[in-house]
Amino acid sequence: MTAIKLSDPVDSLAGVGPRYSKYLKKLDINTIEDLLYHFPHRHIDYSLVSPINQVQAGETVTIRGEITQFSGRYLSQGRSLQRAVVSDKTGSIIVTWFNQPYLSQVLKKGTTVNLSGKIKTFAGQLSLTSPEWEISTTSSLHTGRLVSLYPLTTGLSSKWLRRQVKKALEATQGQISEFLPRFLLTQENLINEYEAIKKIHFPENKFALKKAKERLAFDEIFLPQLAAALRKKAWKKEKTAFPLLLPAAKLDTFTKNLSFSLTQAQKKAVKEILADMKKTTPMNRLLEGDVGSGKTVVAAVAALAAIANKKKVFLMAPTQILAQQHYQTFLSLFPKGTKIKLVVSGQNNFSSNGEIFIGTHALLYQKRLPDDLALVIIDEQHRFGVRQRAQLIKKTPRPHLLTMTATPIPRTVALTLYGDLDFSFLDEMPPGRKKIITRLFLPQERSQAYQFLIQKIKKTACQAYIVCPLIEESDKEHFKNIRAAKSEYETLKKEFPKLRFALLHGRLKGEEKEKIMKKFQKGKIDVLVTTPVVEVGMDVKNATLILIEGAERFGLAQLHQLRGRVGRGEKQSYCLLLPSRETEKSALKRLAFCQKEDNGLKLAEIDLRQRGPGEIYGLAQHGFLKMKLAQLTDYQLIKRARQAAEKLAPQINKFPSLKKRLKKYTIEFVEPN
Repeated sequence: MTAIKLSDPVDSLAGVGPRYSKYLKKLDINTIEDLLYHFPHRHIDYSLVSPINQVQAGETVTIRGEITQFSGRYLSQGRSLQRAVVSDKTGSIIVTWFNQPYLSQVLKKGTTVNLSGKIKTFAGQLSLTSPEWEISTTSSLHTGRLVSLYPLTTGLSSKWLRRQVKKALEATQGQISEFLPRFLLTQENLINEYEAIKKIHFPENKFALKKAKERLAFDEIFLPQLAAALRKKAWKKEKTAFPLLLPAAKLDTFTKNLSFSLTQAQKKAVKEILADMKKTTPMNRLLEGDVGSGKTVVAAVAALAAIANKKKVFLMAPTQILAQQHYQTFLSLFPKGTKIKLVVSGQNNFSSNGEIFIGTHALLYQKRLPDDLALVIIDEQHRFGVRQRAQLIKKTPRPHLLTMTATPIPRTVALTLYGDLDFSFLDEMPPGRKKIITRLFLPQERSQAYQFLIQKIKKTACQAYIVCPLIEESDKEHFKNIRAAKSEYETLKKEFPKLRFALLHGRLKGEEKEKIMKKFQKGKIDVLVTTPVVEVGMDVKNATLILIEGAERFGLAQLHQLRGRVGRGEKQSYCLLLPSRETEKSALKRLAFCQKEDNGLKLAEIDLRQRGPGEIYGLAQHGFLKMKLAQLTDYQLIKRARQAAEKLAPQINKFPSLKKRLKKYTIEFVEPN
């Protein structure tokens, strides 16, 4: 028989087969290795083994005994009941299961079994209802120990998965080789990887489980940190940047001509950026700030430094319509005569006729970039910044890079996701900006919410967004009672025929979306019914209302982002949160944070504690596909991993096993020279 390898398909295991491999594929389990790295999401403690006469109601225990009676009967509507009496030397207990008639073929009279579950009282007698069971052997998998519970899909059970993981561990013993240097394991007091994987699935006790989680969580944080450290090293190596010095007189003239004063936060960010750009080492900085905090003018100062040195600038936005918006803003910020060019799709003429080129990310993928390109500014693209930076590494000299984002990123997330970047934070809003009033309506107050919105539109001639979580209604249980954009659009058009409605969602073609947004910008649409696809950064000053349907479906950070679509003009703006009909009290309590708090970073930190990083930060885009155990709220672990990564990065070539694992683990690996 051929030995099973980690890379073999999962159906190489006896008992899996095509049907189960199809179920496993839904969990992204395709190989034996994938199965071993499918970690339990929690463990249930069945380690208390008790004689039957000592069990008490409410206890979670394991009993071992002989089946002295077993019977089964059918109830109404196709249901069935299975009942057994299990006895040991000290006494007997009644055990019941529902709708498991096959048990009569397995748990026969005279069989010795282990049963684990919660003791309950039924008709005055202690009993076990639907316990975990296994026929008693010298070593148990499902009872009498800490038992793993796994993320599942239809057709699979944790019991079945436990058996397959056990077989996979035995079949591949010795194939999981350690990739961390021995000195690092000693320094961090970590167990080896094979032991950690074995113990995360089958821990002997709580201490063993703790050590397994610690090791595997360390890996999940350490590997991205190391990848980031190598990216930082690659970014700053050899291909030097143009040193860009901005004379103080030019900066003073520029800022004095603005129609507003820079905040202290903006001044600090400008100072940090200009200090970076003086060097021949290329800048790689992330500028983070809430919607309306003034990131664009800070970016304009950076562009000023480049053109003052007769060098070119690229400013890139996610869409053509946002590029157009930046173009208009830059025209208003710079003196007449500044050569600012809007580059539309297909154009690639970067002649001396332009100094600042504004377009989409297609700007980077031209056959030839300008030789004197000294600064690249990327707007609202924190999720894809790594790929853009990798593209710029090929350029000689290497341009300075400024990435901007309005997505609030807590410090722990920033350190882990963007270890290769320097940070500037705009944590201060310009004076005079009106706070957006956020109101939480209960599901039964839907009509009041809509009346408020319609009356405001009629009285103030403003515009509104209505955001729905779905494009179309769904029959799935998970999406019941959730409003969908298409049906809501049709309903509202009929209900309010005097208002001009439009529908925007992700299935529309790019040209069609831009056409709708332009009409909205020009005031030709009163209400835009949309999904969260509504453009980040879109500046429609007359849009002062946003109503968010199914608000409990969104994270606080995303609600804050959506709220930022309004409040861009002088009129008072409002954000109306409208949860679905079936909303738990805990969800309403969470939404209340959004009603009270307007600081995006604080909301993001609450989100992180309550919901984890999950989809909020698009972790799949960052090589975090295997972050299953690590918590981005564990700052001490992040600090340890970061220090270890910085220490190891310069000597990565000494550790081929680590280098191999890193390359396999993350899409962000940069091959060191």
